[in-house]
Amino acid sequence: MSAEGLFWAPRAWVDGAWANAVLLRVDARGHWAQVSPDTPPPLSFADAQLLPGPVLPSLVNAHSHAFQRAFVGLAERRDSAQDDFWSWRDRMYRVALRITPAQLQAVATQLYAELLAGGYTQVCEFHYLHHAEDGKAYADEAAMSRALAAAAQTCGMGLTLLPVLYQRAGFKQPELRADQRRFAADVARVLRLRDAVRSWNLPNVSAGVAIHSLRAASAESVRDLVLQLRGDPGPLHIHIAEQTGEVSDCLAATGARPIEWLARELPLDARWQLVHATHATPEEIRAVAASGAGVVLCPGTEANLGDGLADLPRWLAAGVPLSLGSDSHVTRSWPEELRWLEYGQRLLLRQRNVAAAPGSRSDSRPDSRPGSEPGSEPASEPSTAARLFERMRAGGATAAGFAQWGLVVGARADLLVLDAAQSALCGLPPTHLLDGLVFGAPERPFSMVMVAGRWVDVANKPTPGFRAAMQALWPQPTA
Repeated sequence: MSAEGLFWAPRAWVDGAWANAVLLRVDARGHWAQVSPDTPPPLSFADAQLLPGPVLPSLVNAHSHAFQRAFVGLAERRDSAQDDFWSWRDRMYRVALRITPAQLQAVATQLYAELLAGGYTQVCEFHYLHHAEDGKAYADEAAMSRALAAAAQTCGMGLTLLPVLYQRAGFKQPELRADQRRFAADVARVLRLRDAVRSWNLPNVSAGVAIHSLRAASAESVRDLVLQLRGDPGPLHIHIAEQTGEVSDCLAATGARPIEWLARELPLDARWQLVHATHATPEEIRAVAASGAGVVLCPGTEANLGDGLADLPRWLAAGVPLSLGSDSHVTRSWPEELRWLEYGQRLLLRQRNVAAAPGSRSDSRPDSRPGSEPGSEPASEPSTAARLFERMRAGGATAAGFAQWGLVVGARADLLVLDAAQSALCGLPPTHLLDGLVFGAPERPFSMVMVAGRWVDVANKPTPGFRAAMQALWPQPTA
């Protein structure tokens, strides 16, 4: 259904706080032309659509491997003495080696519909599944990229496609493993795929590039790619310091930790997005902060894979741009991801509301939380949910390649209508709705979702194509 261009919300999240009586106008490009709080409601529905609940900006999902949605629930058993990220990865390759473009499109269509229902309206697809099952290139080398773009167009999801540089199995393994044969992509291929996606001129579809990791690409290729990207405004993402084994291998091969090497050897800037950055030292955090690069946290997947916990207090205190990703998609809504992010810190530090920032921090009094630095963040925000939400909103914009994001003039006209009548939210003071959304765990919090001025379907039920793809990928035994 097409939006009419003018909307009125009883309450909306504007400039980092709840505002009352907000008039919202969408221009012909699907961007916000007007965001006006304290505006009386229009006299009739002919003038504007009156929205049935409080309105929030959506968030960007800054890290996705769409094909892994087909693997959710299939790695939650242990049949050996030890199970960790690396054994999970070997099992995950089973679906990576089998999924076809048509199946990928069906799985991604289901996933993107679920992400829309979970409050995301733009997804950054970290895309390394390029080739046919035998490892040979498709006649159309962008076949898998087209499948992802088609899925996004079907659902109305915004998409930032990030073709991935992927050349080797490890620091001391110069070739790919046989079960990584579908991932091979050198610098030239990555840039061709990026340019192909841009040439399609699809609505709400853009492209940047990615480097899988320092272990999966040589230093020479990484430097070459960075050189080729001079002057290009698109985002550049990389997996970094997700696992302690990766940190140890990088130290052995280069004499430096992964983030340390990256900050020392390459011209990091705001285009760079460091995915996970779980195992970072205070010195590395300061180096990232000085560069302007961002960090993408994926709490649900990091918990599922046993990655460890990022130093959230230091990342927040350093002012590093932060965003959220659902990665392997064991969780698919941003309120749940934020809840995981905060609860992990509470368990680690045995404190509550770790991410909150009560009182002014522009004075000289040191904050008591580990890693905080006085003066680095002047705003006071006692709400954990609000502080995390605002940081992810702002950081997600850069991660996806946008200059603006949220209920602000010039940004794309995306929004979420909150169902405040749900039992988890019912009766809460209006000022605490965001706290209840994140920590009260409502089942279906968003009644309506808009992307670029148009309403999208958030029914969130299995599609026939998804069911058929899953049955083909994981055939059931016959009776």
